[in-house]
This record gives sequence, structure tokens and C-alpha cells, in this order.
Amino acid sequence: MPKNTYSDISLSEMKEIQKREDTVVIDVREGWEFEEFNEGGINIPLAEIREKRSLATDFDTIIVICTNGVRSKVAAMDYCRIPEWNDKKILHVKGGIIESE
Repeated sequence: MPKNTYSDISLSEMKEIQKREDTVVIDVREGWEFEEFNEGGINIPLAEIREKRSLATDFDTIIVICTNGVRSKVAAMDYCRIPEWNDKKILHVKGGIIESE
């Protein structure tokens, strides 16, 4: 069975894609970081992504984001390992919220 892979996108691409109904943005920063500033979506800190996976199950496209792209890349790789999610589109915001355009 082929393994799912994620695709890198820019912050501006994320802002367009997140408007689609079947898409969820998951911010994997800590709660206090999310409260301070966010680009929308739901906050699931990286340490909790496996136990809160069900929050993303109903979406076809999952976008993961963090401050600079390090934690979200780990989350994207983890989501790609879920065999039941092979048909989902996993997107990673390369450079995160602080990406320089």
C-alpha cells in the first residue's frame, strides 16, 4: 500500500485553501502561542496530535502550521503514517507563520 506524503505550501496559499469547506488548519503550537497570535483553525499542540487525531478525521484536506515550520513538519509526517488517511491531502506551511514572502 503506498504511503501518503505531504506537500509544502506557502502561508498565502494556505489562506486561500483554508476557505474550502473540506479543509481544516491545525496549529501545532502550544496553547499560549495560539492565543497570542494565530492564522485560524484549531489548536492541537504537537504533543497531543495523536490523541486528538479525531478532530481532523472528517476533513479531506489537512493543513498543519506552527511558528517556523519545524513542529508542523513533524505533525505532517505523523499524519502521513495513518493508513486510513492515505486519501487525505496533507499540507505543510513551509516557514510557518513567520514565513517571509
